[in-house]
Amino acid sequence: MSPTHEPFDELAACYALGALDGDDLTRFEAHLARGCTECEHALAQCREALVQPAVDLREVPPPRVKRALMERLARSRARRPRPARLGPGLKWVASVAVAAGLIASVVATYVSARYEQRLGEMAREASALREQISQQRQALALLRDPATRIITLAGLEPSPKAQGRMIWNERDGGILVAGGLPPAPQGKAYELWAVVGGKPIPAGLFGVDAEGRGSARVEPLAGGPEVAQFAVTLEPAGGVPAPTGPMYLASK
Repeated sequence: MSPTHEPFDELAACYALGALDGDDLTRFEAHLARGCTECEHALAQCREALVQPAVDLREVPPPRVKRALMERLARSRARRPRPARLGPGLKWVASVAVAAGLIASVVATYVSARYEQRLGEMAREASALREQISQQRQALALLRDPATRIITLAGLEPSPKAQGRMIWNERDGGILVAGGLPPAPQGKAYELWAVVGGKPIPAGLFGVDAEGRGSARVEPLAGGPEVAQFAVTLEPAGGVPAPTGPMYLASK
């Protein structure tokens, strides 16, 4: 490196950072246009340093370059502000800022969607909890009536470990609680039957959760007849007027 070229090394560092303006900018760009390989190499090194994903903070520029840069920045602050074109370094910074803004927007949209999803889940959980509390209150009201019966339903061959309890009152209806049932296939549901005079009468449809638990509020039968037996079969989701599917639960 020749002493006469040393000022251009300092100008190259400032030019790469976008901190060069005025006569120095005109002078350096004219020098660069003449095909100075040393300046092109210096610019390439500076620009490469700007785009490195990780920077070794222990490496510092030569004192003369740092001193020249600081003097130039001090002179720039003392001058009257005026619009300046973005140098390569600032263009890179602007690109990073735009990319960061886009990333922040995507992240914000993702977080918002997650919160909305969670709010929907919480609303469904709250609705299920309210339904459970309502059924418990209805069960307590039924149990206070001496006419209420508690009927046990045992599991049959399709699911022998299944079981159920029916809290039943001829006048007010009842509540069925079942457990150990397999989840109903797509398009299917469990249907409860009340057997009166040897004839099964549809008494409601219900489903079960992933653990095989389900419950149903059962309306009183018209005329308040005495029910001899309750049973549960697997039927089409819309229900059927008479049993057609396998029987999973039945009382004695």
